[in-house]
Amino acid sequence: MKKAYFIFPFLGVLIFSGFYLNFTRTYEEKIAIAKSKADEEKKAKALQEIKNREKAINDAVVAQEKNKKKREEKERAEEAKKTARQDAEDRRQHFYDDRNKLRDQVARLKKDLEEVKAATAKIVEEKKHYSDEDAFLRTYVKQAESNVKYYYDLLDKIADAEKKAAEAAAAAAAAAKKG
Repeated sequence: MKKAYFIFPFLGVLIFSGFYLNFTRTYEEKIAIAKSKADEEKKAKALQEIKNREKAINDAVVAQEKNKKKREEKERAEEAKKTARQDAEDRRQHFYDDRNKLRDQVARLKKDLEEVKAATAKIVEEKKHYSDEDAFLRTYVKQAESNVKYYYDLLDKIADAEKKAAEAAAAAAAAAKKG
């Protein structure tokens, strides 16, 4: 039985070594093939990553240029809006200043107009007063002239009457002397 302890394990080792040798021969080839496939896949993957990176870089550059153009257009649009807003604000301020200036001028002209109207009304009243006074003076002068004529006529009559009275007195005195 001592042989059985030795033969069965020896036979097991021989069978195992047959399988092992067969396995190791194909295993090393399989490992080499798998390793070469893995290397090829790594290389292909690396090449693909490089291509993807290049594409991503190109896409990023294109996107960056687009963004730069959009940003520049946006800045130009904002600058145009800002300029237009400033121009509108300047025009609004200019019109506001003109309106205030014209409003002040209108107020000043209305005040001047009121003063001129008041002065004109005063002048019209003075003119009326002076024309009334002129009419009165013309009437008064005519009346005074007629009074002067009347008084001259009256003085002439008085002078004639005194002359006649003096003549009559002289005649009465001469008649009294004569008689």
